[in-house]
Amino acid sequence: MSPTGSNPTPLGGVDVIVLAGGLGTRLRSVVSDRPKILAPVDGTPFLDLLLAKLAALGAARAILSLGYRAEMVDDHIRTRPVPLPVVTVVEPEPLGTAGGLRLAAPLAATDPVIVMNGDTWVEADYGAFLASHHRMAAPCSILCARVEDASAFGRIEIGADGLVTRFVEKDAALKGPATVSAGIHVISRLGMADLLKSTGPSLERDFFAHYAPGRVHGFVDPSAYFIDIGTPAGLALAATHLGRRPGPR
Repeated sequence: MSPTGSNPTPLGGVDVIVLAGGLGTRLRSVVSDRPKILAPVDGTPFLDLLLAKLAALGAARAILSLGYRAEMVDDHIRTRPVPLPVVTVVEPEPLGTAGGLRLAAPLAATDPVIVMNGDTWVEADYGAFLASHHRMAAPCSILCARVEDASAFGRIEIGADGLVTRFVEKDAALKGPATVSAGIHVISRLGMADLLKSTGPSLERDFFAHYAPGRVHGFVDPSAYFIDIGTPAGLALAATHLGRRPGPR
């Protein structure tokens, strides 16, 4: 699929796989009766905000990889209008991000596909990210952001050619600015075929870290930022931010 053409929307009609199979244990103190993708953000289920964003960005479909209390998500989708087609698949047991993606991948009909975490709100230039993926012709691309304090994140090192050279595990002692994953990925058909042959539950540690260097493109958007709604603090921040959110990018 070309990144340019008659479709002016940033995602240009790609399928988006949303990884939402986690147990949501970090959020249980404030949201204990539903999966975290349905956590209320200022009264609105996070899923509704995410689907509206994907529709405005021009996604073809949302494919939800679900786990904990998946029936609540299915009921939610079935009983209200949604702004784009939604397909769900349910993990038989917790599979991790890589396992959930392997389960959902056969449902995707576009090349490439966008893959995102179902507990993260990301503001970024999605159109530039997708176009950069096409130019690089790498099997996989990761949307990266800059943070001022990387102690709570794993870091990504990117060479001058735009390819990831190394993934560095989270280390609370490593303060200061760094490049980190924003939790949005573009994966081509070739990359997805390699993922399906891989093992391990983590998309980042068990697939990307072993796939690089040379196979993963790191696209750094200097204006990108993200909110992890999977924690009480992040959920509260999302309620404040999304009440004044700009239009989709």
